[in-house]
Amino acid sequence: MAAIMLRAGVLVLAVFGSILSDSGVCNAGLTSGFVRDKDVSSDMPLDSDVFRSPPGKNAAQQVHITQGDLEGKSVIISWVTPDKPGSNRVVYWAENSKNRNKAEGSVVSYKYFNYTSGYIHHCTIDNLEYDTKYFYIIGFGSLTRRFWFTTPPKIGPDVPYTFGLIGDLGQTYDSNRTLTHYESNPRKGQAVLFLGDLSYADRHPFHDNNRWDTWARFVERSVAYQPWIWTTGNHELDCVPEIGETEEFKPFLHRYRVPYNATDGASPFWYSIKRASTYIIVLSSYSSYVKSSPQYKWLEKELPKVNRDETPWLIVLMHSPMYSTYVHHYMEGESMRVVFEAWFVKYKVDVVLAGHVHAYERTERISNIAYNIENGMCSPVHDPNAPIYLTIGDGGNSEGLVTEMIDPQPFYSAYREPSFGHGILDIKNRTHAHFSWHRNQDGYAVEADSLWLHNRWTKTVLPESSEVSHLSSA
Repeated sequence: MAAIMLRAGVLVLAVFGSILSDSGVCNAGLTSGFVRDKDVSSDMPLDSDVFRSPPGKNAAQQVHITQGDLEGKSVIISWVTPDKPGSNRVVYWAENSKNRNKAEGSVVSYKYFNYTSGYIHHCTIDNLEYDTKYFYIIGFGSLTRRFWFTTPPKIGPDVPYTFGLIGDLGQTYDSNRTLTHYESNPRKGQAVLFLGDLSYADRHPFHDNNRWDTWARFVERSVAYQPWIWTTGNHELDCVPEIGETEEFKPFLHRYRVPYNATDGASPFWYSIKRASTYIIVLSSYSSYVKSSPQYKWLEKELPKVNRDETPWLIVLMHSPMYSTYVHHYMEGESMRVVFEAWFVKYKVDVVLAGHVHAYERTERISNIAYNIENGMCSPVHDPNAPIYLTIGDGGNSEGLVTEMIDPQPFYSAYREPSFGHGILDIKNRTHAHFSWHRNQDGYAVEADSLWLHNRWTKTVLPESSEVSHLSSA
């Protein structure tokens, strides 16, 4: 009995310590001493099995899904047929239903320098039931391919939901390790929040768009079955005037759809969705965000719309981090921080997720909004109303890890490590969520860094038994 009580006491102290850390009571930050392979991982060769096309001439490939509306009752299904348009139709049905439904999509294609795309299909399925497994079929006859997805639970303040967090993935050997590690994680997300920099096709001569095709075939094993919520990064710009390509984001816009029509003033680069108990805002680090810009005006109107009684968790996605203590890309997000950080504090954003820096870092809750040019208050300070900033730009890429850091480690950097990996954000209820970061070299369930998050907005305290059961299950 004494041993049981001792173990229980240790658990309570561990959980209490995590909550104190999230409350601004913290120790000095930690720079990991983990030793990793410093070799730059190259892109996997074109004949790699992960790039293999499905059997059958003109079979649908590169299948991927994302949320199709504001509230999660719609899915956008996209795929490519390489030789001819084929069928635009998707047949779908609920797991326990005999009724077969059909939806018709559209098809687009594009040219980029000396490349001509296949036929890119996009089909939106509406009016789905919450928390339901659906099967869907693309193609016909011998070319039929069957997949499935599960819709999110109905929106509500205490609805649990788990997100995978991946950024800067690319298609290297390390990219494959990251995706495999994520897929093997026992707490694998129900959807992925993707933080920009998808294929890194622009790292190849003339931005070889064949590498957009290989990347989409590579990630199909995940994104055909669970929605990835897209954020654009600098490697999606693909603007190269010297070869006649002056349209920014051209391949991305043709290949990937997002539900930006769900909110007024949104665009393919900035938009919002609700999912379970979360409100997710996607921003664009590479579109204008000055005071007169469409993105600024949209966010100014969007943040007051968030009903924290309905969706208590408010998460912001962008590509370039506002806070980073790595030397590479240092302060590239500073101008966006100056414009938007005061809003993040005012509306008590819980977490800001970014990529871009090819490493992992977690900050304390800090802000830097007091500076008015004259008062000299231009250093970050602890702020209980501020978000935690997470940089997860460590998916794999082809440029290697960033290892040079600011020394000594600034107080606001809680943990940093240049290793490839992924994150998991596990929403428990309206008051608590658990975040963990998993480096590729570890076992599937190992948390290299983790933190309990306490929601800053909600004032409602759950019954003690309910809250304790969530905490003790971590």
